[in-house]
Amino acid sequence: MLERIKATFQYFNEAVPFRLVPAIIATVALFTLLLLPTPEGLTPKAWGLVAIFLTTILAIILKVMPIGVMAMMAIVIISLSQVTATSSGGAIADALSSFSNPLIWLIVASILISRGLKKTGLGSRIGLLFVSMLGKKTIGIGYGLAFCELLLAPFTPSNTARGGGIVHPVMRSIASTFDSDPEKGTQGKVGTYLALVNYHSNPITSAMFVTATAPNPLVVDYVARATNMDLHLSWINWALYMLLPGLACLLLMPLVIYLISPPELKSTPNAVEYARSELHKMGPLSPKEKVMMGTFALLLLLWANVPAMIFGPAFTLNPTVVAFLGLFILIITGTIDWDDVLSEKSAWDTLIWFGALVMMAEQLNKQGVITWFSEGMKVAIATSGIGWEAIALILLLVFVFSHYLFASTTAHISAMMLAFLTVGAQLIPGEYIVPFMLMMAAGSAIMMTLTHYATGTSPIIFGSGYVTLGTWWKVGLIMCVLELILFGVVGSTWWKVLGLW
Repeated sequence: MLERIKATFQYFNEAVPFRLVPAIIATVALFTLLLLPTPEGLTPKAWGLVAIFLTTILAIILKVMPIGVMAMMAIVIISLSQVTATSSGGAIADALSSFSNPLIWLIVASILISRGLKKTGLGSRIGLLFVSMLGKKTIGIGYGLAFCELLLAPFTPSNTARGGGIVHPVMRSIASTFDSDPEKGTQGKVGTYLALVNYHSNPITSAMFVTATAPNPLVVDYVARATNMDLHLSWINWALYMLLPGLACLLLMPLVIYLISPPELKSTPNAVEYARSELHKMGPLSPKEKVMMGTFALLLLLWANVPAMIFGPAFTLNPTVVAFLGLFILIITGTIDWDDVLSEKSAWDTLIWFGALVMMAEQLNKQGVITWFSEGMKVAIATSGIGWEAIALILLLVFVFSHYLFASTTAHISAMMLAFLTVGAQLIPGEYIVPFMLMMAAGSAIMMTLTHYATGTSPIIFGSGYVTLGTWWKVGLIMCVLELILFGVVGSTWWKVLGLW
């Protein structure tokens, strides 16, 4: 009998298009939550929405199926259960409401634009250019990869496309020239070090620009809402505030990784020759690369609101309008074509899962769940009698290190950030609200350092085999703590100079 049950389970586990055990765990979690008494202060429908939301996050963490499928599951369940409305028509309207949100389409259009970097070869050219200038030492190559990330970050809202799709192929090509290959067991020569620098550049640069990673516009929105619009981070303000602490992290990171995970080869003169050879093969800038550079320059000027600064507020453009303008330019010039747009799976996948998560976060707010949670946290912290400094530190650390439980930065931010910001805004003295909000904004990117599943870039680089799991988690923890300290010390000093507190 036991053997038959085991065989049946094995058959279904192989036959179904999802991971059976995680699916069972998620289902049990959903029904367990639904059977629990509704907490005081919430309606039964609000608690039902909480149960669906938490189950969706759990299913994403357990990787039951791709994140887009889990998001679609949430849309279906919300529509059928009618936890946001009194009819299925109203429920499906709520479930699909976020797909008209300009924020969602800003992200989609920007990911489509970043495809041009890879198609034209401009991304590889930039990486090779840095290596040709800095590549005589392994640590120099590391700095070349880091500065390549920094240069690309303002224009690539998909940190996965930037770190995993553009910089990582350059890093692997360089490693292979020194016969540093995981399949040969020689990854330690230079590959492990370069892979770690490749990855850890990604969270730092993601913290430095609104347009450097998909969830940042959501962070901007949450900060504005938590402060009653007193602090609304424009593109240029975010870049200015994060400039000095971000550069400090970027300058120290390759050196720190060099010390805790040193490469076997310290000197790499051949890297310069390799980079120059590849650049020679590429020849001069192609017309399409020039169009990409011109488009990027235009996007940067418009996202930075330069025309409005010169000619007045009538020339202010919504960031989503700017993104669509850039995309249209690339299409009509033939830099990318419509097939590129249609085949960019990551953009359309992001549209589904990001849209669904934003929708659930918005509905939780409308149903009063965020207010309920924030008030509960506020009371618990207020009655503890601790000072505001400890409150700020606890909120920051709990928010950042809870990312061990998440396989999606967006899911984490959607689930927790607004509540934490709201509590902080209520309990921290007004003159210190801005540095707290900026630390939380930086932390929402820094937390990507922690695990090999923390964001879309991490499984790409980890999956290439250059870094063991133990090394990844060790370096991730060290870098997370170090970057939080640097942002806390350098950042708070910089913000004081700027007169923000």
